[in-house]
Amino acid sequence: MMKAVFVSYNQAYYREVIELLEANECRGYTLWNEVAGRGGVDGEPHEGTHAWPTLNNAILAFVEDDKVESILEGVRHKDEESPDLGMRAFVWTIDGRS
Repeated sequence: MMKAVFVSYNQAYYREVIELLEANECRGYTLWNEVAGRGGVDGEPHEGTHAWPTLNNAILAFVEDDKVESILEGVRHKDEESPDLGMRAFVWTIDGRS
């Protein structure tokens, strides 16, 4: 089985997210730059406006099951270091047929 890992993060953390994926031998991903949004719990809006100038990026990677926990732990660590940035990860089980 494989998992889809979706990470939303402040665009300032692009390099850290890529390094986290590379450290977990995840070569392939899809990246969306300049994604607007607001976290559902306590996040401030990241809308690219005068009032809320920050924007996010989002990345989707398909990884083997045994790599997921390490990626999630890396995201948790970054979020704990800078909770105001609102880094979040979501995981889905996928059917890996081509």
